[in-house]
Amino acid sequence: QVQLVESGGGLVQAGDSLRLSCAASGRTLSSYAMGWFRQAPGREREFVSGVSWNSGRTYYVESVRGRFTISRDNAKNTLYLQMNSLKPEDTAVYYCAAARDGLYVGPNVSPYDYWGQGTQVSVSS
Repeated sequence: QVQLVESGGGLVQAGDSLRLSCAASGRTLSSYAMGWFRQAPGREREFVSGVSWNSGRTYYVESVRGRFTISRDNAKNTLYLQMNSLKPEDTAVYYCAAARDGLYVGPNVSPYDYWGQGTQVSVSS
């Protein structure tokens, strides 16, 4: 059974940085693509970023491009999201996800097979 556990969320001020981590257990996910999504209160889950199995392909939603960086360490079975220059509109629960299609880095929810429980990120103005 695959488990994804996010950590690193918190309450910060606008302009601050946070680094989210997503630790996988139960099986190695080195052949899986992985991604980050977020969901703000009253809104649908939104794609943030994706990375292919070998980090050769990455993709970001326009609103975070240039501020967020996705990365992974396959030896540690861990996914990261470095978030800089945070804005109040980045406030949401952030979820990591894993897709068997190791090359998929897109925004659709359906290709992702495993999901974490989420970590809260709150950015005050």
